[in-house]
Amino acid sequence: MDMQLNGRAAVVTGASRGIGLAVVAALAAEGVRVVAGARTVTPELVRTGAVAVPVDLSTPDGPARLMAVATSELGGDLDLLVNNVGGGDAGADQVGGFLSFTDEQWRQSFDLNLMAAVRATRAALPGLVRRRGAIVNISSNGARMPHAGPVPYTVAKAALTAFGKALAEEFGPSGVRVNTVSPGPVRTAMWESPDGYGAALAGALGLEQSQLLAALPGTVGMTTGRLVEPAEVAALVVHLASPLAGSITGADHLIDGGAVKTV
Repeated sequence: MDMQLNGRAAVVTGASRGIGLAVVAALAAEGVRVVAGARTVTPELVRTGAVAVPVDLSTPDGPARLMAVATSELGGDLDLLVNNVGGGDAGADQVGGFLSFTDEQWRQSFDLNLMAAVRATRAALPGLVRRRGAIVNISSNGARMPHAGPVPYTVAKAALTAFGKALAEEFGPSGVRVNTVSPGPVRTAMWESPDGYGAALAGALGLEQSQLLAALPGTVGMTTGRLVEPAEVAALVVHLASPLAGSITGADHLIDGGAVKTV
């Protein structure tokens, strides 16, 4: 199916690996010209053909600097912004529960998972209005089940989901569509890396990491019985970015294998 995206201009944040990398690759395959921002530019990102920009998006000026480079590289306004950057949910210091988190950890989580999107959107919106473009925010099903992960992370993601709803209402009349994608556990370094959140959680539970990963889909109620693949999330993002989804806005799309059971 032709997604009618050929020649359009996009920025993807948090693009070096996992979901962000899959989104960049999927957009590039549709003929989208992509500027990809990430703290570390990986060889995999370079191979997508995107313009890779090393940038720390958790800093106050990082998102605006990325948008300035994008405007220069793409020769004008954006058609699409994908706010994917996030994290702060890795390591042994994330599994101790609410009382274990410091003010600094809360600040870091909100800077990365919410404020990076706020700042990138602020910088991109004038152009997106001119182009009648689209924004896709990558949240988490943890926003609906904030007990299911590190509380600063899930609460920040809940704020990101609310942010998308507010933007859709305010800027819909200007022609900008805003949607949220909320994955469940995805097969990424967060779960599979030996120093990621999955490894830390396994250690806290007295399990081998392989045991945790094997049991995870059933434990969190994923009726598919497996983790979500990054390419599946990317395919949903591409659809939401497409003119074919022109009447979809202000929606939060779960892609979590059926883990969230509520209506």
